[in-house]
Amino acid sequence: MAKTSEHTTVHLLRHGEVYNPDGVLYGRLPGFFLSDLGHEMAERAAVALADRDIATVVSSPMERAQQTATPIAGRHNLDIVTNADLIEADNVFEGKRVSVGDGVLKQPQAWRHLWNPFTPSWGEPYQVVADRMQQAIDAARLGAPGRESVLVSHQLPIWISRLNAEKRRLWHDPRSRQCTLASITSLTYEDDDLVAITYTEPSRDLLEKASKIAGA
Repeated sequence: MAKTSEHTTVHLLRHGEVYNPDGVLYGRLPGFFLSDLGHEMAERAAVALADRDIATVVSSPMERAQQTATPIAGRHNLDIVTNADLIEADNVFEGKRVSVGDGVLKQPQAWRHLWNPFTPSWGEPYQVVADRMQQAIDAARLGAPGRESVLVSHQLPIWISRLNAEKRRLWHDPRSRQCTLASITSLTYEDDDLVAITYTEPSRDLLEKASKIAGA
């Protein structure tokens, strides 16, 4: 009798909006929490995943990711597992304002970090991000075969994971990322083979209320 294949899904969830009145690139800095709208986005994600067969909820150690994971874990009566592989990418401009025409990027001393967009020269190499995210994805997939897992992370790591899964080049224009606040990028596997990538935005109607300052 032929062996029945197993379908396993790993959902990559970006955290909700962060309270960031100074408009800094907060990156891995502690003390940045969800705004009221961010909490609403987290609840939207929990509702979107309420009827799924969620076996594990795994989060980046950053506060905003942990807060986004909380309502999902609560609905499924699960503890949140923390995995440092899901953390935001390191960036030399952490704590600085980086919006165009308005921040540190106008300062000549910052330009030495901008010479190579392909690695990139201003932060953690894209390939390193791809490798650690794949480790987290594989751990979730292999830890709950035939079921579903939620991994709460950040925009750049999630987008790099998608590019890597689609075998596309990792360097990119940040404006092209399809990974809005509290969006869900779902990777579905048949046994060990990736067979589908889907993308949903449970908080699409809330995005126009969100701060125009990009969050990580």
